[in-house]
Amino acid sequence: MELPERDGDGYLTDISHWTPEVSRAMAEVDGVTLDEVKWQQIMKAREYFEQHAVVPPIRKFAQYLGEDKKVLFKLWMTGPMKPITKYGGLPKPTGCV
Repeated sequence: MELPERDGDGYLTDISHWTPEVSRAMAEVDGVTLDEVKWQQIMKAREYFEQHAVVPPIRKFAQYLGEDKKVLFKLWMTGPMKPITKYGGLPKPTGCV
């Protein structure tokens, strides 16, 4: 699959090009495995963005998921909002990039 254009941080330059297939291909190219838990978080971030038109900060997103933010950090092994939004085809979060 040919990936849509991405910026220097790996985010889609046009978020309308996002599809689940593009997301999985981006992760594969980046060497990231998207298991079911990560995929659910990506989809919940997309849901949040559709409802509020903003990428939530990690604390608010953890509350939205009903999860401790420490669990998210452990799962993603990094600041979780960056990969969640990148593979979710969402804008870069402003608080952690």
